[in-house]
Amino acid sequence: MKQKILVVDDEPSISMLIDFNLKLVGYDVQCVYDGEAVFEAIRSFRPDLIVLDLMLPKMDGIQVCRELRSRNNLVPIIMLTALQDLSDKIAGLDNGADDYMTKPFSPQELISRVQAILRRTRTLPSSQEGQPLTIGGIKVHPEQREVTIEGKPIELTPKEFELLLFLCKHRGKVLSRQQLLHGVWDYHFLGDTRIVDVHISHLRDKIENNARNPDYIMTIRNVGYKLTEPAGKESSLG
Repeated sequence: MKQKILVVDDEPSISMLIDFNLKLVGYDVQCVYDGEAVFEAIRSFRPDLIVLDLMLPKMDGIQVCRELRSRNNLVPIIMLTALQDLSDKIAGLDNGADDYMTKPFSPQELISRVQAILRRTRTLPSSQEGQPLTIGGIKVHPEQREVTIEGKPIELTPKEFELLLFLCKHRGKVLSRQQLLHGVWDYHFLGDTRIVDVHISHLRDKIENNARNPDYIMTIRNVGYKLTEPAGKESSLG
């Protein structure tokens, strides 16, 4: 079956451009033109990914993101914004967007980002890669896409899960932000590394006892991040 993309933009020319290019590469596309229409479209269309404009009538993109995540709807979201202000972009990520692009944008780059997100969310691990990974009190189950801390389940977005899984697979190694963009977002071009920083911050809030003094995810100044073993804990595969 074709993967489904919901496009939410109140500019008909933008919606038509995205619709045409996504259908050209084989996606099933539905367009809506205000924030409130998203929720009915999700019920009836059941999209695999949403391309969501920031500035919308009735309910803006930030509000849509926040409401979806509050309902535990983890559908991947790419936020579109015509605004250059970094705070607007970070606000989108802070409220649950997986990625953002600034208008005007290349349709080819949008397609690449859509494909990258869907490829990673739909790829099932091999039997070896699917073994649980344990580091400290954290246990990651790749096949079930579940995480527990000291036996208690925690709720992660798809991108937070992929980021934690990638860090676990490379535990003890210093990873640059560009390496994380390549490994987790599947970007084969230079991307905005602030996406990584925001998702690391969110992940720390969920897995660390104290996000400002982390036990697991260390910042390596001017380089990137490293997942470490807390003192007195053992890590394992399986």
